[in-house]
Amino acid sequence: MVQPWYSRGRWFGDLALLLFLLMQCLDGVFTYVGVVTLGPRVEANPVLAHLMDALGAGAALTATKVVAGGFGILLHLRQVHVTVLLLSALYLAAAVGPWLAVLFF
Repeated sequence: MVQPWYSRGRWFGDLALLLFLLMQCLDGVFTYVGVVTLGPRVEANPVLAHLMDALGAGAALTATKVVAGGFGILLHLRQVHVTVLLLSALYLAAAVGPWLAVLFF
């Protein structure tokens, strides 16, 4: 019996995507809180800082996180689950973790 493409290792891929989307949401919320609380100069990404200056913090962050989430979903659909998981770990280490340190400690 042939299994559909989504049944093999589905739990791992779904978990990787869920973690990736969670990291995107946390990064977006923490970045927004940080920029509103501490000012726009706290954003280290110059492209995102420019977008926030042009569009406003909420619109720029929403747009970038929707695009990033879309790319994560595309990778998931292409069954590149290890890459999605590694990107989740990268976001945790390079974005979410530092925001936690800045905002809460």
